Amino acid sequence: MRPYLDGNKIKIAWIRADQFIPLHSNTNNISDAVITSRTQKIEKGTTIYYTLLEFHEWDSQTGDYRITNELYRSDTEKEVGKQVSLSALDTYKDLDDEVILHGLVRPLFVYFKTPGANNISIESPLGTGIVDNSKTIIDTINKVHDQFYWEIVLGQRRIAVDASMLGASIDEDDGVHPPLFDSDQNVYQGFYSDGNNNIGVKDMTSPIRSVQYKDALNHFIKEFETQIGLSTGTFSYKSDGLKTATEVVSNNSMTYQTRSSYLTMVEKAINELVISILEIASSQDLNGEKVIYPYDLTKLPDVKVHFDDGVFVDKDKQMEEDLKALSAGVLSKQTFLERNYGMSTDDAQKEIDKISNEQPEPPITGDYEQGIGFGKGDDDE
Repeated sequence: MRPYLDGNKIKIAWIRADQFIPLHSNTNNISDAVITSRTQKIEKGTTIYYTLLEFHEWDSQTGDYRITNELYRSDTEKEVGKQVSLSALDTYKDLDDEVILHGLVRPLFVYFKTPGANNISIESPLGTGIVDNSKTIIDTINKVHDQFYWEIVLGQRRIAVDASMLGASIDEDDGVHPPLFDSDQNVYQGFYSDGNNNIGVKDMTSPIRSVQYKDALNHFIKEFETQIGLSTGTFSYKSDGLKTATEVVSNNSMTYQTRSSYLTMVEKAINELVISILEIASSQDLNGEKVIYPYDLTKLPDVKVHFDDGVFVDKDKQMEEDLKALSAGVLSKQTFLERNYGMSTDDAQKEIDKISNEQPEPPITGDYEQGIGFGKGDDDE
């Protein structure tokens, strides 16, 4: 994800994994990278491939952030080709060859990495796809599914009859008799007999091994679920009836753990994206003296991400329990609003202030006027 400036608006460009090439990284972060963009153009009846290489690098001496744009031209799809001017394409004619930014605290791109190791390339800082480690089992599932399909096709109803029954016949009086069976029906298969051994009508339908194939598919799907970190029964057929959210969390502990791992990486990417957006919004190198949003990057923002827990949390049950705790005075209103409505701390406090201002004044009763209100005591007779 690469935020960029479009006029006075900040937009986000989504980069595919095969367009992103790390240049310098450690086990946790990628500091320098190249982003590639491929464009095709027909020139004199020939397809020409233009590749834009966008280098994001840090200057080790000054600490400045440098973005370099280079355009390459090739008539072969698998080659980058030779470097040409950015004005060779109208799309990049207004693009600067080099931009230097000062005072940045992180790169102007965010890379989301799936949790877990990259088993394809152990030393690579890049992640792998969700199912990249399960290609073998996926191929097996496809093969079993195809075999099951052909088992159904080959197991369709087939009845063997004499070939003469499928065609019209002429008797001795030149009378034409229609076929006994519809020749367009593939249920009936015609066979020739030697005359002494009449075939008659025989059912040749073979039973479909549906139970065996279903068991095989379920076995491999369960293996696939385990490999990608999901609990058994996520994809495979499993009838457990209705369950509460607590039982779902208990039965889907592996799914819940995998989900938590992904949310950790998603939250990390969102935090980094917010900082990169603030860097662009507050950069004078891009916006001049009139910045979009002045922000002191030495004080990193406190970003809070509220995820919808979905099936893993029974929201009605959670709110019911929180209301009891709130009535008992062991839970604050602010915590209640943040947990159940996803409000930030500031928004929750504003809502509490609104509620306080909307509360009506307590009514003045007669006892209050005669006693407490006017200070009437025992000595006033």
